[in-house]
Amino acid sequence: MDPQKSAVVLLSGGLDSATVLAIARAGGYRCHCLSVAYGQRHSAELAASEKVAKRLGAASHRLIHVNLDLIGGSALTDPSIAVPEAATPGIPVTYVPARNTLFLSLALGLAEVQGAEALFIGVNAVDYSGYPDCRPEFIAAFEKVAQLATRAGVEGGALKIQTPLIAMSKAQIITLGTQLGVDFAETVSCYQADAEGRACGRCDSCRLRRDGFIAAGIADPTRYQAVSAG
Repeated sequence: MDPQKSAVVLLSGGLDSATVLAIARAGGYRCHCLSVAYGQRHSAELAASEKVAKRLGAASHRLIHVNLDLIGGSALTDPSIAVPEAATPGIPVTYVPARNTLFLSLALGLAEVQGAEALFIGVNAVDYSGYPDCRPEFIAAFEKVAQLATRAGVEGGALKIQTPLIAMSKAQIITLGTQLGVDFAETVSCYQADAEGRACGRCDSCRLRRDGFIAAGIADPTRYQAVSAG
């Protein structure tokens, strides 16, 4: 591994970001992981991010706290808004305003300090929930911002935002992650996981994840909450 080749990886603790970290490591990058406690409904995914970073050999792992729950406007940050358990038209209420813009900005700062040449994020424009900040157009626009807003960019450096999952189906992501040694049992994708990290099995994220394992022909290691009778 080239010690000079480094990257910042946004790591949520979910299936996609774990696969992205594995991809970056397989590409020879020394990875500095960044997770964000943004006032989301549960912290299970943050606990999962620690396990994933350690298992996949991250050089460092930082956790930053930002209170997006003070802004609200999303079922993931406002407990008064119910997490939908059926497909809904348009942009769903689980969209968190400005989340990826904020995450990329924080990661950009870390990348500049670390002298990283790449920033990895697990956005996906195929099997996703319709979030506007997961589109290729948004990533391309932010990459331009990165060139204008940083010392590295002004001095001629070129930070590349890597989105290796953006055109992949969930089944393809799961297959690749499995090949790269990701332990998906350690990841948490559910929007309303319990304190032990067990998935509800009903939200949109759970549905996409479950369907992905089925399509990939790989056993689903997800731990689900017990369903009460009656």
